[in-house]
Amino acid sequence: MIDLLNKKCVPCEGGVLPFDISEIHKYQKKVDDWDIFTDEKKIFFLNKKFKFKNFLDSQNFINKVGQISENEGHHPDISFGWGYAEIKITTHAIEGLSENDFILAAKIDQIINA
Repeated sequence: MIDLLNKKCVPCEGGVLPFDISEIHKYQKKVDDWDIFTDEKKIFFLNKKFKFKNFLDSQNFINKVGQISENEGHHPDISFGWGYAEIKITTHAIEGLSENDFILAAKIDQIINA
């Protein structure tokens, strides 16, 4: 994970191929407990659920995720409420996963591990 933490997301405007399944599995080993799913269009994404003691803790976490996302220029889909948050990450421009997604996942994990 350390190598991902030292990287910065690179803007993606498309034109590159998303990771294939072997690349996805290689990078998945570098992040903690992120699940890989596909949506109805067969687009891969990272997904992780977080649990908290109350709404305020969830909200504070999401605010930190928002700040990291802005700093990286890479924005996940977020849902949260009382005692939970769920983060879904993919690179929309290429309809799949890229190194950026794993960089963002590693940096989000640092919030919890800090």
